[in-house]
Order: sequence, then C-alpha cells, then structure tokens
Amino acid sequence: MASLIQKVLSPTELPRISGFEFSTKFVSGSKQGGDYFDIFEHDDRMRFGILLSSSSGYSMSALFLSILMKISSRIESRNGLSPSESLLKIHNEMKAHLGEQDRASLFYGLVDKRTYEIHFASIGNLTIFKQSVGHESLEVFENQGPPLGKNFSTELQTQVLALDSKDRLIMCSEGVTQAKSPQGEVWGASRLIEAIRSAPKSGVHELRNEILFRLEKFVGNTEPVRDLTVLVMEVKDRVIKLAKQ
Repeated sequence: MASLIQKVLSPTELPRISGFEFSTKFVSGSKQGGDYFDIFEHDDRMRFGILLSSSSGYSMSALFLSILMKISSRIESRNGLSPSESLLKIHNEMKAHLGEQDRASLFYGLVDKRTYEIHFASIGNLTIFKQSVGHESLEVFENQGPPLGKNFSTELQTQVLALDSKDRLIMCSEGVTQAKSPQGEVWGASRLIEAIRSAPKSGVHELRNEILFRLEKFVGNTEPVRDLTVLVMEVKDRVIKLAKQ
C-alpha cells in the first residue's frame, strides 16, 4: 500500500517548458522505497525547479513530502530560497522527527532560462551527470555531503553550472545504481555510464529507455527491491522568445 501511494504521488504529467525536453520513469520497489521527483515552474516564469529525492523508507519519504508541502511557497517564490538554503530549511523542519536510521538523498536545481545556468545543491548518493553534445565524457555532479539524517551538519553551498544547446542532465536515484542481479552483483555506476554512452543520440526518451533496458536485462526477472527513478533533461535551444508588446 505504501508503494502504491508513493507511485500515485509521483507526477505523471510534467510542465511544458520551452527550450527544454524531459523524460522520466519511476518504478516502485517491492520492499524498500521512497523516491520522489518533480519539475515545477516558479512564480518567475523564466525559472523552473528540478527536485529528486531518494529516502531510506516510505515513512521517511512521507515526512519529506509533508515538510516540502509546508515550505513549498517559500521555495517557489520569486525571491525565494537558494537550492542550498532550501535543503537546509528542509532538514531544519525534519530533524526533530527523524530516527537514527532515517536517511534521504536530495537534489534541488534551479534553472534560469535567461542565462541557461542551473544553480543546484545535492547531498547523499544520487548519481547525476551532465552530457555535452558530441562528447563521450560525462561531467559528474558531486554530492556535497552524506544523506540528510538526524545529525546532518554539512555546510552546503549552491553550485552553478552553465548549460549549452543539446546538453543533457541524467539523474538517477540510488535504486538504479544499487540494483542487483540474481547472483547478488550490484549494477553500479560503471554500467550506468556504459548505458549512457551506448544510447542513441536522437532523444531523451531513447536515452532513458536504454538505461532501463540494460538495467532490466542485468537484474533479470527479479522485481526491484528499492524504488528507482531515471530523469533526463535536454536543452533544445537557447533562443528566448519574447512576447509581443
């Protein structure tokens, strides 16, 4: 039942944001879960947010979502919190309710369509890459600290990354890299990287499908134990279309 509720809460329709294309997939785990993602526009229509979380369990995820709803107006406001301030605010609201084993990996990015920069903060064990068109190498988004927990004390700083036409962001929750084969072997980041490099260059859906196809082939017919989420974003063009006066 908790798995079903978590699946219902994950968005099935994403906003249409000019100049960007998205492809997402959420698969609920059979025993452990707590993934959540969202892509949302701000009051300032020239900005939009990307959120990905991976919690240690459904109770932790429920707490995270309740806190997120409580402070969402402050996060989304025109002069709201920066990504690093938002994650710290979430922790401050949650810490009194956390158990010793509760953990959450979090990414929050804010894309400015005026400058084509993403301002972001990331903690925990999420795997996030930037892939530039025509390049085999992948730029890794380094997590700034351990997963959010009761004793989390990392000083976060918002980082900034420039985006160019055809650049992609590939974001995966812990369930992707930690998936296991029937023999107990972990899929890991190296196989994820191989899947990204081998994927067709034609679109975000093809890239997402290649990741999931290779992952499903690796784990066989076994149902995923943990929630897994794949989110891909591509910059389509950098032309800002202004409305007629």
